[in-house]
Amino acid sequence: MNAPDARFVDHAVNLTMTLCGIPSPTGFTRQAEEFVHNELTSLGYAPEYTVKRSVRVKLGGTGSPLVLAAHVDTLGAVVRAVKGNGCLRVSKVGGFPETTIEGENCVVHTRDGRRFTGRFLLDKPAVHVNNELGSTKRDDSNIEIVLDELVSKAEDTKALGIGPGDFVSFEPRTVLTEKGFIKSRHLDDKASSGVLLALARMVKETGMTLARETWLLFTNYEEVGHGGSAGIPPGAVEFISVDMGAVGDDLSTDDRSVSICAKDSGGPYDFDLTNTLIQLARDLDLRYAVDIYPFYGSDAGAALRAGHDLRHALVGPGVQASHGYERTHRDALAGTLALVAAYVARPV
Repeated sequence: MNAPDARFVDHAVNLTMTLCGIPSPTGFTRQAEEFVHNELTSLGYAPEYTVKRSVRVKLGGTGSPLVLAAHVDTLGAVVRAVKGNGCLRVSKVGGFPETTIEGENCVVHTRDGRRFTGRFLLDKPAVHVNNELGSTKRDDSNIEIVLDELVSKAEDTKALGIGPGDFVSFEPRTVLTEKGFIKSRHLDDKASSGVLLALARMVKETGMTLARETWLLFTNYEEVGHGGSAGIPPGAVEFISVDMGAVGDDLSTDDRSVSICAKDSGGPYDFDLTNTLIQLARDLDLRYAVDIYPFYGSDAGAALRAGHDLRHALVGPGVQASHGYERTHRDALAGTLALVAAYVARPV
């Protein structure tokens, strides 16, 4: 594989791990937005916030504007109600089955800035007293947050200042193994955000020539479907979502590969742009796969649904166990970085 300089891959890995540790469920993304903005500013760029608080920055180049987009928002929840036993019922933010959060630690973020820890449990969680534990269907009526507080009734919890509308983030449990695997929640899409920030550093430090006007867009509402619908620079003609590649079933990607998506739930991606990316991956001798994601949507699709006239594509590192406790690999980040770097330097 024609990998980028190892220091830029290291940077992408480090940024991914840092970003995974920043709570940012959709609607509660200010800290992640500020991290991205500060990182770009420290490199000498002039990033700006859009009205919706996406972070947008021009890397350089002229003509035929291209947008590379990743999202900093993640799955999470919002407190729906305080239950009679002092536990919390939640409403999900983003799409995931309750089985993926059962037993997980979490943080409740009140709207006035306080934090309370807890964990998700079934309302009858003890196998020694519930012989239907394994067969019980999990949903928002029986999965609750048990707070790490001395509460036993609704009034106790309400007295802490916790109530409907407070946000809930999931503990990421981020780990980098000796073999280069990154295990964490929220690799969707913190891994691709790390890659694009590493690309910004590569452009700045190597002086690489950008063959066209190139923008990075870090959106904050992707998990609920409208992240890429706004904030697109005027005149943009191409939009590439840099987002996770799903692993499983009859798909050919894995968590060491760069994924190129030909079609998702919104339909096929642009034929010519996708073909160009596939050919670049071949030319670079990357470990890559072309796949179809039937239950997937991206910021590129959101941009088209909003009426933007763009050629669109989707690439990104393969991620195992999407929307759960995910895993990718340093090689997948390196391949994605190599592909997007080659594309922005490719003559139009």
